[in-house]
Amino acid sequence: MPHARRLLPFTVLLTAILAAPAFADDWETCAKGKGDDAIAACTRAIKSGTYTGRVLALAYSNRGVELKAKGDVAKAIADYDEAIKADPQQSAAYNNRGIAYAAMASYDKAIADYDQAIRLDPKYASALNNRGLAYFNKGQQQRAIADYDAAIKLEPDAVRLNNRGNAYANRGQYDRAIQDFDEAVALDDKYAIAIYNRGNAYFAKGDPDRAIANYDQALKLNAKYEDAYVNRGVAHERKGALDRAIADYDAALKLEPKDAVAYNNRGNARLKKGEYDRAISDYDRAIQIDKKYVAAYFSRAIAFEGKNRLDLAVADYSAVTKLQPQNAAAWNSRCWAHASMGRLQDALADCDEALKLKPGYINALDSRGFVKLRMGKYDEAIADYDAALQIDQKKVASLYGRGMAKRRKGDYTAGNVDIAAARAIKPNITAEFARYGLLPPSIDAQSRTN
Repeated sequence: MPHARRLLPFTVLLTAILAAPAFADDWETCAKGKGDDAIAACTRAIKSGTYTGRVLALAYSNRGVELKAKGDVAKAIADYDEAIKADPQQSAAYNNRGIAYAAMASYDKAIADYDQAIRLDPKYASALNNRGLAYFNKGQQQRAIADYDAAIKLEPDAVRLNNRGNAYANRGQYDRAIQDFDEAVALDDKYAIAIYNRGNAYFAKGDPDRAIANYDQALKLNAKYEDAYVNRGVAHERKGALDRAIADYDAALKLEPKDAVAYNNRGNARLKKGEYDRAISDYDRAIQIDKKYVAAYFSRAIAFEGKNRLDLAVADYSAVTKLQPQNAAAWNSRCWAHASMGRLQDALADCDEALKLKPGYINALDSRGFVKLRMGKYDEAIADYDAALQIDQKKVASLYGRGMAKRRKGDYTAGNVDIAAARAIKPNITAEFARYGLLPPSIDAQSRTN
């Protein structure tokens, strides 16, 4: 079932607000104040008509910082525009406007501004760090690392080390990422974000125990670290500790009752416990919060299959194919559900689509073999099972299905070989196929005595 984990680059964007000359009280408040008071003081200074050039640029830039902090990004950008007009040499205005563009996910514009800030001040560590983060968000990890390297060389600090660790982790270089997170924590042993990210790296390496230890440490530093509860829950679930996982998802939902990821993950843990109704309730909540949450639709479909509500499972798989038409797994799963309901033509169309999207998809080959078996097209079923078994010779459903198809063609000797191989791997495979009405022919007992 699809699982959602948070592997986000938690960072602090470092702005560089130049200190303004203390000409008057408004200047003091504009330069050093916060929020509405600072905005009002900067506005009075700007409107006074007294200041021009660098000093006027500082007033605009500082007001822009406070507007951005209030979430008014468009007005902040307008102020940075004015700051740059008043003083085109003010590197901080370019850096701050870059941060505002990045907040809007306009990463190319952000990078252009960081470029200019760095041209004006090649030792501007904050701009280098911020450009690295923009490249990170564009998926250009190597360029991000180069910028973080430069920023760390100029001004080492825990935030930049954490950011570089995230970039290495995104490249799959988990040991190198952990080294950066270690160094970040060595500089600031209360930096819960770096400890949390180190946990993510250990989890990605396949070490849930060390991941849990790091999440524990992060939560000791910040008991309201909701993402740490979510990811610790995933780590507990990986270890099979489903009740502990559920407890962590519960804690996350107390902190953030509208967290669709936590509902989805708690649903997954309950699904593994066979608590289908409670799992479905959690997936319902996840979907209510995020109507485009593909993972929740997919998992809810699996839960409906567990309750033998195949009609509802088909509806959820259909929702996935609408949201993600290229999702071969959804087409395959709907194929299997249709086949289980006896809707064989619908099933065949779905399996064909899955294989069109993902040629050689072993699960879809197996599913289509099952459909052809139920349709009585034994040669075609055997061909699909053969293709699946070329990929994985121990694919138990394909072994059993091929055996059934061979026996129904009258080749009992070859069929029995396949079925025996399947039963050796999974003794209850006959019962599974029997649920779909696929029982061994009555001649089976006689053939085994010969």
